[in-house]
Amino acid sequence: MNAVRIWDLPTRLFHWALAACVIALVATAKIGGDAMNWHFRLGYAVFTLLLFRLLWGLVGGHWSRFASFLPTPGRLARYLGGRATAADTAGHSPLGALSVLTMLTVLSLQVATGLFTDDEIAFAGPLTALVPGSVVSTATTWHKSWGQYLVLGLVLLHVLAIIAYRLRQQDLVTPMVRGDKQLAAAVQATRDNAGTRLLALGLLAACAGVVYWVVQLGQQPMLG
Repeated sequence: MNAVRIWDLPTRLFHWALAACVIALVATAKIGGDAMNWHFRLGYAVFTLLLFRLLWGLVGGHWSRFASFLPTPGRLARYLGGRATAADTAGHSPLGALSVLTMLTVLSLQVATGLFTDDEIAFAGPLTALVPGSVVSTATTWHKSWGQYLVLGLVLLHVLAIIAYRLRQQDLVTPMVRGDKQLAAAVQATRDNAGTRLLALGLLAACAGVVYWVVQLGQQPMLG
């Protein structure tokens, strides 16, 4: 068995930051009241993280790139048929990739609808003034019902999958903390050095700037 760097530091920090933000988002939504101010801030943080992950999936370390773990029919067939190669499972397995991509998609939709929600009491998303009331109503309904339930369901499935793999003597948590996996077969190690970390920091700052700009769009005075 050889220790191979699979998860670069930016990917690991993204993973744990996103997990913490999602938990806090659920908690602040349930608490309500003044906690909703933090709910919005956390939503902007998740927006930033999701934008970063999109870019990092294109230019990040090898096993963080979407191309390395997209669950193609071939990869799924090999995995489900017990014929998976080392490259199929070194990073996200094909089923794990489906889970990751679904979670990112659902969270993106939840963030997007959150920008247009209105509780008709005290809190409204920053972009509600830019769209018709019907859009606000639809976004609010999705965000507070189906979107919320999907996020909670996917989080539960994620935790259950971690437990199931652990029972099969496969530890998914430690590699996401330390970055390395113990592998029998030789696979390409991911790039994880000072240069890639500086690149990730720059991308994160750029994503934060984009999120700030989007949020400020709703604060602009309407013309005409």
